[in-house]
Amino acid sequence: MSDGARVVDVHTHVIPPALVAAMRAGDGPDGARTAVEGGREWVVHRQGYRYPLEPPFHDLDARLAAMDAAGTDVAVVSLAPPFLLHWAPADEAREVARLVNEDVAAMCEQAGGRLAGLATLPMQDPAAAVGELERAVGELGLRGAQVGTTVEGVPLDHDELAPVLAAAERLGVPLLVHPYYVGSAPGYEDFYLTNLVNNPLQTAVCAARLILSGALDRHPRLRVLLVHAGGHLPFQIGRLDHGHAVRPEARGCARPPSAYLARFAYDTIAFRGDALAFLVGLVGAERVVYGSDTPFDMADGPCPEVLARAGLEGAAAAAVAGANAARLFGLEEVGR
Repeated sequence: MSDGARVVDVHTHVIPPALVAAMRAGDGPDGARTAVEGGREWVVHRQGYRYPLEPPFHDLDARLAAMDAAGTDVAVVSLAPPFLLHWAPADEAREVARLVNEDVAAMCEQAGGRLAGLATLPMQDPAAAVGELERAVGELGLRGAQVGTTVEGVPLDHDELAPVLAAAERLGVPLLVHPYYVGSAPGYEDFYLTNLVNNPLQTAVCAARLILSGALDRHPRLRVLLVHAGGHLPFQIGRLDHGHAVRPEARGCARPPSAYLARFAYDTIAFRGDALAFLVGLVGAERVVYGSDTPFDMADGPCPEVLARAGLEGAAAAAVAGANAARLFGLEEVGR
């Protein structure tokens, strides 16, 4: 940025080289493969979802060049969500998570401080997920983990998944919560609503459950990053407060739901300046971190463009651009 503030992009995705090689060889996870059509290589999931295999997904030089073009100093990389494999057999999920985490750590090492990695966890096996998070953070140097908004319908606030939340809390690393799909969601098949509407809805449902269930009370030091600017949650927080006041079913938390907004971090992916300005006004600039969602086609723009359209400047802009992310992920010395 022109004012010298460091830019950290917290929401970027990779498909590590080992997965790309497996797909090209016809042995990709969960039947995923690549196909070349019209001179362009595509990722094709057996359930129907397909998207271009853009070079920055897996080619480190291409990733760094794209970051330079966008003015990004450091990118926090997480696995492309269609490969989270929360629906797969546990043994496959465990194997892929280990492979991915080692490959992501290698990419970060080769990037010379320009990348910081998030772990992938076999969430359908909570004990294994805890062990893999401990390994990823303690041995591989990853900075947290990306998890789905649910584990195939099992919400993150479920007692079954409490050990994973407790492990992240104990290790002092954040969980980036991201919707996932490999085919159309029932009722959202038309108009790409699976992504356009259902993704932010799933983020809001996940966050609301973490609040209303009391999970955030039980894990007071757990840090959670909500993508897509918190989905629908910020705009509907007043409805949660009202429900908490009048409905006994919504009183599982110790305080009104709006009191928990400060327990989350939120990326900037709102696509409108007024929407991002509303979020910053609601939760404070210190809770918002720049994210782009590259290299998917639903990516937002470079950081200076995103901050300018929201009217952010000065200390608030510097915080959102990179300072908040540095604290959240322990990146104070990374990328310097």
